[in-house]
Amino acid sequence: MTRALIPGSFDPITLGHVDIIERCTNLFEDVIVGVANNWSKRYLFNAHERVSLAKTVTQNLANVQVARVEGLLALWCEQNGVDVIVKGLRTAGDASFELPQATVNHNLADIETLFLPTRAHLAHISSTIVKEVAVNKGSVRAMVPEPVERALRDRIDSTTTL
Repeated sequence: MTRALIPGSFDPITLGHVDIIERCTNLFEDVIVGVANNWSKRYLFNAHERVSLAKTVTQNLANVQVARVEGLLALWCEQNGVDVIVKGLRTAGDASFELPQATVNHNLADIETLFLPTRAHLAHISSTIVKEVAVNKGSVRAMVPEPVERALRDRIDSTTTL
């Protein structure tokens, strides 16, 4: 069985993320959406909330599961029988960031990373942009699934400062 991990912080999960996940369901037998923490990021949603949102928006995809990824990604993959890491690339900047990580992951656990280009109509979407638009009361309807839009609105309406 071919198991693929799509790792990310997913704060929040966007339509770009969902597109990569859906495309992977046609390429791999088992797809894991791995919700991880990045110590350099400030999160709007905690890990439990990000896992929950990812489960909600992928619930109709039969071969997708959502898991919390802790520790070194390569070692987590090794411990959980993951065959390949899949990363979506929006820009050349993403590639510059992801290529060294792919090399480290391969050196640590002999795991390959597959880069899947984001579809052009979704390439402008990032979780950071989504949060910026939402915090400033703009519409994120074209950037995130409806349950995520609702969660963003609820979180921002209930929070005085981020």
